[in-house]
Amino acid sequence: MNEEGLLVIGAGMGRTGTASLKRALEQLGLGPCHHMEEVIRHPREVPVWEAAGRGEKVDWAALMKPWRSAVDFPAAFYYRELLATFPRAKVILSVRDPDGWYESTRKTIVPTLTKFPLRIVMSRLPYVSGPIRVMRPTALYRDLFQRFDDRERAKQIFLEWNETVKRVVPSDRLLVFEAKDGWTPLCDFLGVPVPDTPFPRINDTAEFQRRTTIANGVSWFLLLAAIALVIVIVVVMWIA
Repeated sequence: MNEEGLLVIGAGMGRTGTASLKRALEQLGLGPCHHMEEVIRHPREVPVWEAAGRGEKVDWAALMKPWRSAVDFPAAFYYRELLATFPRAKVILSVRDPDGWYESTRKTIVPTLTKFPLRIVMSRLPYVSGPIRVMRPTALYRDLFQRFDDRERAKQIFLEWNETVKRVVPSDRLLVFEAKDGWTPLCDFLGVPVPDTPFPRINDTAEFQRRTTIANGVSWFLLLAAIALVIVIVVVMWIA
């Protein structure tokens, strides 16, 4: 697979092993691979993803020019548009058990959208606000994450998303993939040799929760520091 442009499009929702899949694709020579974590590293992309979420026209070829593959949100939101732009690309639908997906998402992504004061900091501070900004304009964000406490409804949306991908993408260009399947089906689908190293296993629920806990602690520190600064300013002005 030596063609230019995007070669692999990940259409699976977040928390389906997308971080592990990203590392695997990069290890197979199909990187750099876009993932939500790249939105933080490349803030110039954010306005373009926001425009896409609003339904505005986007130059997908220009946006994805630096990347050879893309998985996870926000790219997965637009697998149809990416497939139309890169007609030779192959599509990987990463999946997992619906109950496992729900619990993982509830413990990881949802707190970053709802936990106080983390959600305030995440949506306001430059560089870290990107993930929320690119998700908020999308229909899936409104349909799924704003009513995520309805477990059965959320699982149904997840399953319907997967079934839609299977209908839209030609079967000869689609791999339905679970991270537990390892290298063999992935490499067979992509036509590349199987590495002699273990399949990557990263960003599991425990690791994500640890980072979220740290981020929320930092958010409390920033919030209290801001309050303290305001108090100091008010006291100084009153004394003066």
